[in-house]
Amino acid sequence: MAEIISFLLLGAFSGFIAGLLGVGGGLIIVPALLYLLAGDIDQAILMHSAVATALTAIIFTSLSSVRAHHQHRAIHWHYFKKLTPTILLGAFSGALLTQLMSFDFMRLFFAGFELLVAAILYFGLSSQQHIDHLSGWIWKVVGYTIGLISAIVGIGGGTLTTPFLTYNNVAIKNAIATSAAVGMPIAIAGAFGFLVAGWDVESATNNLGFIHIQALVSIVVMSVIFAPLGAKVAHRTNGQKLKKFFALFLAFLGISVLAF
Repeated sequence: MAEIISFLLLGAFSGFIAGLLGVGGGLIIVPALLYLLAGDIDQAILMHSAVATALTAIIFTSLSSVRAHHQHRAIHWHYFKKLTPTILLGAFSGALLTQLMSFDFMRLFFAGFELLVAAILYFGLSSQQHIDHLSGWIWKVVGYTIGLISAIVGIGGGTLTTPFLTYNNVAIKNAIATSAAVGMPIAIAGAFGFLVAGWDVESATNNLGFIHIQALVSIVVMSVIFAPLGAKVAHRTNGQKLKKFFALFLAFLGISVLAF
């Protein structure tokens, strides 16, 4: 019972953050599940299970978050369309690649890019070129990279999509909203990849492939309820303060994973 309550609380908090910061919630779900599932799942596939469960939950969280951001007309759908084709390919291939990765490699990879992105956001690095002037091949490479990395670490892509958009002079609130939309194709392709990758792996009885079903259902129920609340708060918050908070939040999570 205590475990289910923990999953429900995790879902509520991750859903709120998903709406607030335009991330799928995996930033919170993955580190939390490392601790919550440690007693049920062999360490060899613990990170894989945390990542797979987070990505699957993001499918449902994104639906709720995107609807709320769309009502505020904050999503740049033309940027979403430019990123999505190669994001799908990157996310699926990233999930399959995790079969070759150890627990420690995935953990350090997750923590390392979290800290890097936090630094970029906090210090406000930006390009002198407007995003609409970027060539088509840059969109393809960026989309594939976002999908690949997001699937490996179990996030909806906001951690990478938001900095990419803000670096190219998209307003933080629009970047967050667009990132929330981008999280949908990442989550779908990544979750399917983990389902395929973990199908024949011996794991806990609560798992479907690498996906932990009990954790998934509990997290989804609460995250779908709280994501719209986070989106509502985001559109009432100062953009620069939100950006700084996002950076510090990423740094904290990166350090927490390093300490696991």
